[in-house]
Amino acid sequence: MKLLIIDDEVEFAATLCRRLQLRNIDAIDVHSGEAGLGVLSEVNPDIVILDLKMHDMNGLDVLEHIKAYDPEIEVIMLTGHGSVRAGIEAREKGAFDYIIKPIDLSDLLVKIDAAAQQQAERRA
Repeated sequence: MKLLIIDDEVEFAATLCRRLQLRNIDAIDVHSGEAGLGVLSEVNPDIVILDLKMHDMNGLDVLEHIKAYDPEIEVIMLTGHGSVRAGIEAREKGAFDYIIKPIDLSDLLVKIDAAAQQQAERRA
């Protein structure tokens, strides 16, 4: 499984990436929406962890670009407190799920596993 983390909070994204790599998940992190879209064809991720609010692009716009590139990529949105409505909107636009920051790693791992399972069932 290849996982791409797109979040402009550099330390958060790098730490999350390292923690996932320690669990044998092939993860990389980038720190802007533009950078995420720029590496999409190179990385070909199965799952994207995507921040909703970034300095250069809205996460919902990035989500639309990802789904246009490959609708089978599962996207888990990261939202801040008070952004539950945006998380719901993201699901309506094709996101697999959303999780509210600060994240609980075990909750995120459950969502990653569920996203990977759904993707595998769709590809079977």
